[in-house]
Amino acid sequence: MISVLVAAMTALVLSLLGTPLVVKLFRRRGYGQEIREDGPASHATKRGTPTMGGTVIILATLAGYGVAHLLALRNPGRGPTASGLLVLGLMTSLGVVGFLDDFIKIRKQRSLGLTALAKFGGQLVTGVGFGILALQFRNETTGLTPASTHLSFVRDYAGLGLGTAGFVLFAYLMVTATSNAVNLTDGLDGLASGAAVMVLASYVIIAFWQFGNACTLKATDNCYQARDPLDVALVAAAAMGACFGFLWWNASPAKIFMGDTGSLALGGLLAGIAIVTRTELLLIVLGGLFVVETLSVIIQIGFFKMTRKRVFNMAPIHHHFELAGWVENTVIVRFWIIAGLGVAFGLGLFYAEFLSNGSLR
Repeated sequence: MISVLVAAMTALVLSLLGTPLVVKLFRRRGYGQEIREDGPASHATKRGTPTMGGTVIILATLAGYGVAHLLALRNPGRGPTASGLLVLGLMTSLGVVGFLDDFIKIRKQRSLGLTALAKFGGQLVTGVGFGILALQFRNETTGLTPASTHLSFVRDYAGLGLGTAGFVLFAYLMVTATSNAVNLTDGLDGLASGAAVMVLASYVIIAFWQFGNACTLKATDNCYQARDPLDVALVAAAAMGACFGFLWWNASPAKIFMGDTGSLALGGLLAGIAIVTRTELLLIVLGGLFVVETLSVIIQIGFFKMTRKRVFNMAPIHHHFELAGWVENTVIVRFWIIAGLGVAFGLGLFYAEFLSNGSLR
């Protein structure tokens, strides 16, 4: 538990103190945000705000994870694990894709960066690569790999095997969907980073609970088959701390935006954690706000193509409420409430399933 706290606090301090330095650096280099011309008029004042702040989140997360393991060197068997490193690798790889997207926007002074084909190509390589590698690195003691070919909600469904090819395809779709969902949510000051903090906090609880009730410790009806739950909790804690520190500067009025660098990285991180903790479908509940934002875009595009009319004033849905007259801070806080409700409900489902498989021991 101490290593989890160390990871969170290290990442928090580095992000909190490092972000203003990055703001000054990016301002000096002119790395400012371009704004959609069809967006709310109030967003015009945000033009030029430094972007690519996701680099701070990624670096602080990696540092928090590394420091926690350096302090735990005296404990044999507590070094970095395949699950933790794979999830961090997925986060960093998608962060690179997002960084390229942001950098092109800045260099060409437009609100569009990488082409859709290039962005999905980057997500394809990272998603498929993660899916393949997650089925390797079998633990010598338990025989478990970081991921399972079975579909999961709170734990694997024994009868719902996807097979190797099916799982790799599923991993790609999940990584792409989640990274794009967080990217769509990142449209208001602090909205995506605040929601990510809540979901990551839930995964600290879930992974640590899996560690305390692992089948290697006690083979009961409600034990968990996950390869490296403690290390995954450490990753989630480090990312949570990094997002917390970044949120201090990203809250309205934002001094810096995370950009695609941060949103794609955080989305990939959440997908990776869900896969290695065997809670793939539970992420739909925990990340309910991200689901709502994505569905609003799908509905808007689909309905417009069929009828040439719009369901919302603008998609994603947070812009709809802005154009309806809600103040930006009101939208952010209410959407944070939705995110919190999703996390609370998801944790409730997780714990209820645990109790349904036997009394608490």
